[in-house]
Amino acid sequence: MSRIFTVSFASVYPHYVTKVEKKGRTKAELDQVIEWLTGFDAAALKQHLAAETTFEDFFADAHLNPRASSITGVVCGVRVESIDDPLMQKIRYLDKLVDELAKGKSMDKILRA
Repeated sequence: MSRIFTVSFASVYPHYVTKVEKKGRTKAELDQVIEWLTGFDAAALKQHLAAETTFEDFFADAHLNPRASSITGVVCGVRVESIDDPLMQKIRYLDKLVDELAKGKSMDKILRA
């Protein structure tokens, strides 16, 4: 099992916020992307952050967007669409969306509208 599975989502979330804000995007946009992927609204996201939910439990509780499989590309040198482990793939989907947000892609494109 990968070490990231047992890391709390709350410990990584501030890094996501910093990454997107450094590129001129907002925490609200980040939260919108997370909600699109996981189905967690602001209250549910806040609850997971407060509870310091692990990535494993965070994604176990998520209702993954049916269009999540349309997220493709490379994160950390690995193609997200070819990751075998379902949990690792979901984590990389999130990483990819955060990257796209930080790179200035339009929300329509990020949310696969």
